[in-house]
Amino acid sequence: MGTNGGGRTNGGGGGGGVDKGVDFANYFCTYGFLYHQKEMLCDRVRMDAYYNSIFENKEHFIGKTVLDVGTGSGILAIWSAQAGAKKVYAVEATKMSEHARELVKANNLQDVVEVIEGTVEDITLPEKVDVIISEWMGYFLLRESMFDSVIVARDRWLKPTGMMYPSHARMWVAPIRSGLGDQKMSDFEACMGDWSNFLKETKTYYGVDMSVLTNSFGAEQKKYYLQTSIWNNLHPHQVIGKPCIIKEMDCLTATVSEIRSVQASFSSLITEDRTRLCGFAGWFDVHFRGNKENPAKTEVELTTAPSMENGTHWGQQVFLLHPSIHVREGDELNVSFSMDRSKENHRLMEVELGCEMREASGKQHPSFSKRFYIE
Repeated sequence: MGTNGGGRTNGGGGGGGVDKGVDFANYFCTYGFLYHQKEMLCDRVRMDAYYNSIFENKEHFIGKTVLDVGTGSGILAIWSAQAGAKKVYAVEATKMSEHARELVKANNLQDVVEVIEGTVEDITLPEKVDVIISEWMGYFLLRESMFDSVIVARDRWLKPTGMMYPSHARMWVAPIRSGLGDQKMSDFEACMGDWSNFLKETKTYYGVDMSVLTNSFGAEQKKYYLQTSIWNNLHPHQVIGKPCIIKEMDCLTATVSEIRSVQASFSSLITEDRTRLCGFAGWFDVHFRGNKENPAKTEVELTTAPSMENGTHWGQQVFLLHPSIHVREGDELNVSFSMDRSKENHRLMEVELGCEMREASGKQHPSFSKRFYIE
């Protein structure tokens, strides 16, 4: 994955414009380093899915014109050319474009692949394209909001008969068990204990009472330790209930307004007996299906679901409950899920998660609602 985004976008939760310089400092610059590209290039699940989707469906690329949005190292552009594309436009917002240009030349594809440094909102292509390919997915699919730029590219440059790689995406949520919640609560309590010692020492040695700041400090640390979602590669056995789809997207028709806010309600039955509900995990999958007029001969799926052997650099986003709740097989969770873009930074997310639990016996538990931050 590379980077792409407008000089001034309208993707913020509050609807205001996003300054290009601020956005570059907060987001784009990270992807300008080879170490970051290497992390993604070492993700075998990611690499195999894109490689197989291209080379097992060469008919979508042979003699075609391709646009790679956020080309990064240029790997997807190179594969598109190797699969037979007649022309590939590889757009990259950072100086990583220079490395991509080097790789293209080293692989003797400079006559096919044209690397363009800039954003799809700002650049101009000389023609419409048959295929848009991009690895735009962030944590839990939508963190980073890069799909906004893919939509711009699609609406500006994709032919009416063109196709998107990937073509479809889904978001999933499931109840989980984990020891991370206990650790995070312990870390939070230790932090507040340290603050208490800090107050005593500051008053004793320097004559200043800083206790008036305790509530603010506590709220700050609570957000960090207890309300910020955690990246984790979970084992499938940690999923204790039925996973549910909370969002489905057709990349050929999705709009920014559709992805700016995700709202869902679902029910999940607990499938493990005598365990703890420690929170919820979110992940995504994407599919490479071509389009209705020219479907893929070999459909490929890229999933970031909990796995014993096929973890990804995306992992899962874990939303922990404090305290955890004792549950049994057959208990039903009725969950409301809401995810919106942060007003301070449109590439980050805020989540409201509500839950009602009814035991298999019919006993109803009090509902709860929690706020989380995907940062």
